[in-house]
Amino acid sequence: MRLRPLPRDHWQREVERLDPETQYEQIMRIVAKREFPWDFQQALSFALFRTYAVPTIGRLLAATDQFEGHTQKRHDDTVLVLDTVLSEGMESRPGRSAVRRMNQMHGSYDISNEDMLYVLCAFVVMPVRWVEQHGYRPLSEREVLADVRYYQRLGRLMNITGMPEDYAGFERLLDQIEARRFAYDPGGRAVADSTLGLFVEFYPRPVRPFMGLFSKALMDDHLLRAFGYSVPPRWVREAAHRSLELRGRLLSRLPSRRKEFDVAASRRIRSYPGGFLVERLGTFPETMPELAEDQPA
Repeated sequence: MRLRPLPRDHWQREVERLDPETQYEQIMRIVAKREFPWDFQQALSFALFRTYAVPTIGRLLAATDQFEGHTQKRHDDTVLVLDTVLSEGMESRPGRSAVRRMNQMHGSYDISNEDMLYVLCAFVVMPVRWVEQHGYRPLSEREVLADVRYYQRLGRLMNITGMPEDYAGFERLLDQIEARRFAYDPGGRAVADSTLGLFVEFYPRPVRPFMGLFSKALMDDHLLRAFGYSVPPRWVREAAHRSLELRGRLLSRLPSRRKEFDVAASRRIRSYPGGFLVERLGTFPETMPELAEDQPA
């Protein structure tokens, strides 16, 4: 039996029935996996990318050699851990295993609370800004509130302190930290180069020479300066933004997505063709030998 296409506003109406104070996970699954799956994947990738411009973050990531020596795996691990939390729920057993895995990795290094808080701010703010600029519609107040409550809960599970109370606070803190701490660092630049190189490989070979420039055209000037990247020509920036604007207009005329986007099945995830265990994702530094030994085969 052929199913009728869902109206474009189907999931918006579903969100309106949910309470963002208590049902933020359901709302986030709708927004990130049905309404804006591609946009959220791009936005979170750029959110993580911009954190490398904070020298203490970029330098640490470069020192682990995971982003330069194992860029694809590091990307896949990050995406799969975060998607497990979102898909399964933070209170579920798989979700808690994913959060535990993040905490184990972070706990192996001397990471300040401010650095952790900044990354959280980027994850809260950048998808909202991306969708506002490039999505087929901006996020509603209810969706933005769910975004905030979702990451506040995740932040508490990660023992992050000093989290703002609302979206305006997260946005303000993000901008303040970036203005104060964005700076060039060789380690951050090396990690950025490796990550940008991986992003380019996700696209068909004929367009790869243009995708690096396209990605830089979507970056703001102070981020480009922090990495020592040259500012793309104005016409390139206009072309990049107009292409995404056109995509948004086309999507606004299409039916709503019926099935959730399956991140694990994405062609961009290449490290685990036979499947994965969330408990074995990520790194197991020498400071954590007992964790590496305890993982199931």
